[in-house]
Amino acid sequence: MPELLRAVKGMNDIFAPASGHWEWLEAQVRELMARYAYRNVRTPIVEPTALFVRGLGEVTDIVEKEMYSFEDRLNGEQLTLRPEATAGVVRAVLEHNQLYDGPKRLYYLGPMFRHERPQRGRYRQFHQVGAEALGFAGPDVDAELIAMAADLWAQLGLSDIRLELNSLGQPPERLAHRQALIAYLEQHAAQLDDDARRRLHSNPLRVLDSKNPDLQALIEAAPKLIDYLGAQSLAHFDALRALLDAQGIGYRINPRLVRGLDYYNLSVFEFVTDTLGAQGTVCAGGRYDGLLEQIGGKPAPAVGWALGMERILELLKLQGKLPPPALPDCYAVVPQPEAMVQVLPLLRQLRAAGLAVQMHGAGPEGLSSMKAQFKKADASGARYALVFGAAELAAGQVAVKPLRADAPGALTEQTLLPLAQAGQWAARLRA
Repeated sequence: MPELLRAVKGMNDIFAPASGHWEWLEAQVRELMARYAYRNVRTPIVEPTALFVRGLGEVTDIVEKEMYSFEDRLNGEQLTLRPEATAGVVRAVLEHNQLYDGPKRLYYLGPMFRHERPQRGRYRQFHQVGAEALGFAGPDVDAELIAMAADLWAQLGLSDIRLELNSLGQPPERLAHRQALIAYLEQHAAQLDDDARRRLHSNPLRVLDSKNPDLQALIEAAPKLIDYLGAQSLAHFDALRALLDAQGIGYRINPRLVRGLDYYNLSVFEFVTDTLGAQGTVCAGGRYDGLLEQIGGKPAPAVGWALGMERILELLKLQGKLPPPALPDCYAVVPQPEAMVQVLPLLRQLRAAGLAVQMHGAGPEGLSSMKAQFKKADASGARYALVFGAAELAAGQVAVKPLRADAPGALTEQTLLPLAQAGQWAARLRA
């Protein structure tokens, strides 16, 4: 026999009941986005490699080590499976001139791809939800996006998530801080690890992100960006804090919260938890006013965030907040195959009335015995078994048998129901 093919390591198949949790979370997100008047955008999974090199920077772990890039054999084009979605959303907005009539509020859901070592909360194919507000310059929309994420945690019933906040200022301010940071790190070059030395001149802000325990004291004493901010940057940051205070949204200012790329500016924030260990960041965002111009468009302000769905689902699981699995209302027990001519039209009527009905289908050996079918009905979690025996059908009836003690519908024992009244019963059951 041919060798059994398996999924790529770090890319997961998802079946019920877990897939039901995904659907539920996606529905919660869509409901929240609708309340905030954010509209869905869908962009390709494959983009030109140059988009991410330009958008993320050549000297980043994502571009250097993690992207799934390849050459199109038909035309030689360099392509990449998207490692994140913001660059693609910005590319799409610019390409289709979406800002011609004013700012846009957009959101997306979908898979991303990074070639890294799979571990808890970190996969090679992972899924993100993101919200992007393009064309808005004020701290009011920064606060709106933060409030949206906070509302999502409340809607999902999650706890132990805290907000960390910082300001990156503007490019000239970051340049002054960058020069001071490089000078400081050069003075302590002997204490740096190999990764920090590699980034010292190309991307020194990323040194502040190091998780190396031996570097933490050095990082803590490093020059802080907030000390280099000018009056306008501080005013934006103070206004954002006031808007969060007005909404009762707590936060902690974290001067080590940075982004390493030039197009990020002003507000930067993360929602973090201690519940997930090392993968504690569940949502990260901030302002990227320089990205549209860097990708080739006219300068325009923008701000957004992204969250990892796998991490949110893991957090929901650990906190006992996952919804119960979706179960059918009824399970159709059909002893004789010839009864299907009458049964299938009736089941369609019940489904049209809003009931979830699972039908027992024939296997390789035909329909199972009544005993086996009732066993399947009970295992399905259905509240009722609908028994379409020959005698019942000949009398124009179906036997309705409660399978759960708490089954609604005013039926506590097996009852014969006229087929013509099945739709009315279904309506009562859904009421």
